[in-house]
Amino acid sequence: MTVYFIGAGPGAADLITLRGARLLERCGVCLYAGSLVPAELLELCPDGAKLVDTARLNLDQITAELVAAHAAGQDVARLHSGDPSVFSAMAEQMRRLDAAGVPYQVVPGVPAFAAAAAALGRELTVPTVGQTVILTRIAQQATPMPPGEDLATLGRSRALLVLHLAARYVDRVVEELLPHYGADCPAAVVALASRPDELVLRGTLADIADQVKAAGVLRTAVIMVGRTLAADQFQDSHLYSCDRDRSVQP
Repeated sequence: MTVYFIGAGPGAADLITLRGARLLERCGVCLYAGSLVPAELLELCPDGAKLVDTARLNLDQITAELVAAHAAGQDVARLHSGDPSVFSAMAEQMRRLDAAGVPYQVVPGVPAFAAAAAALGRELTVPTVGQTVILTRIAQQATPMPPGEDLATLGRSRALLVLHLAARYVDRVVEELLPHYGADCPAAVVALASRPDELVLRGTLADIADQVKAAGVLRTAVIMVGRTLAADQFQDSHLYSCDRDRSVQP
């Protein structure tokens, strides 16, 4: 039997992949990340499926549920919000499953930053303006960041920064990025991306912190900072350029 780590998407139930939905429909056990996973997805689980909310479980308890399901001959859907490749704590679960000899597969999902970009109506990579996106977070009351991955260091690149798990520390984010991006640099915060109560805040590093605090945004949000968020004067990409020679096929 197999454990399937499934990306549930950023919030809207219909943003799960077809593969993920089909696996949900046949797995006898589903572990899901509490309020981060839309309740509508659980309705896809088969009748009689065991549903386990992991919001108050520790890693040992989660692993025990996965191993027990495997021993009972049941496939498991392990639902993670967004895409499990980023900030999901999937790696430590995989390590435990490897030790227990339990097989697993990963089903990708729509990440929160992609849903936030859609809400903003922006392409995050714009020719001649910015071609790099950095996904990161800050260390506050969580696992420390590795050396060299602090905001001050990353900010020197002036690439588009996407910060997860940082909304409640927006003042610190602004303080550390101002020297590198400048007060006029475009910034945005998208909370609850793709959900009915989605909230989009647009501004600059000069005012985004005040907007976030006024709106009471503390969690389930991404912060974006970078020039591509407001770029309108830029060179067309080579891919569709009118000057590109299309007589030679690849």
